[in-house]
Amino acid sequence: MSCPRSAKPPARRSPACWTDVSDATNPDPVARYLDSLQTQRKLSPHTVTSYRRDLLELRALADALPGKLQLAALNQFHIRKFAAQLHGRGLNGRSIARMLSAWRGFYVWLGEHEAIAANPVEGVKAPKRDKPLPKALSADDAVRVVSERNPAHDDKRTLQLCNRAMFELLYSSGLRVSELCALDVRYAKEDRYESSGWVDMEAQEVAVTGKGNKQRRVPVGGPALDALRAWLAVRGALVKLDPHPLFLSERGTRIAPRVLQARLKAHGQALGVPANVHPHVLRHSFASHVLQSSGDLRAVQEMLGHASIAATQVYTSLDFQRLAQVYDAAHPRAKKKP
Repeated sequence: MSCPRSAKPPARRSPACWTDVSDATNPDPVARYLDSLQTQRKLSPHTVTSYRRDLLELRALADALPGKLQLAALNQFHIRKFAAQLHGRGLNGRSIARMLSAWRGFYVWLGEHEAIAANPVEGVKAPKRDKPLPKALSADDAVRVVSERNPAHDDKRTLQLCNRAMFELLYSSGLRVSELCALDVRYAKEDRYESSGWVDMEAQEVAVTGKGNKQRRVPVGGPALDALRAWLAVRGALVKLDPHPLFLSERGTRIAPRVLQARLKAHGQALGVPANVHPHVLRHSFASHVLQSSGDLRAVQEMLGHASIAATQVYTSLDFQRLAQVYDAAHPRAKKKP
């Protein structure tokens, strides 16, 4: 049976028209595929080189299998095994996902030229990408952010005092931005209203309701208490209709998270702090610095309001990073040879 001739071959040819690229006398399927990428799809040499590297890795993994399987003989089990091997070597999820994508494209092309059972890469996913570690300020930068004034607001004393109290409390107690904005001056329970959070100045702690409606109490440090007292002394002049909110906008309403975020970002920029400062950075800094000083992971978990210790353990990585930096800078055996 002869293959029909046409100006444009169909995307999927019948079995009688397949080319047996596994035959040793025919060109290598990987080489043919790469050539098609350059000549037919017009991909750049740089992109083709990237595909070549990924496919050579696939071939090396296949060659290492018992029996040295051909690429056309691989199945989904083999591909999953390869992905696990790459992950075990330390390749990150993003790189493995890119490699799987290159392999998948190759098998789509191969299926149009050879009788393969199925695309073995379909349904195979890369290991989950590692979540980036939360960014934390150095202790010096954190203290600068919460204690130094913004020169641009020298003529707005009330605004300065409000910002100082909010920033100090964020760093002092590791609150979420939503938790801080929900704070009341004191606990209140009225018809259709009950406080979800407040500061107990006498007990020197803040009561908050976090995720999952979980309530907790967190200590408040001396500098934050001083900043709160200074703010409370002028707060009354801004109060409009609602007497409950602890922190107010310039219009006298409860401060909104987006307003607090904008104020903190502008404050950090005005002070020349290198990092992009937002409320969660102060929360991360609180957790990292307390853990560095105490080493008590359970206590940090309770103060952050994490339901699981696993969510808090990320800060042990931050602490190890700091220790590694100190080691690299100070240990004589860690210094690279010139």
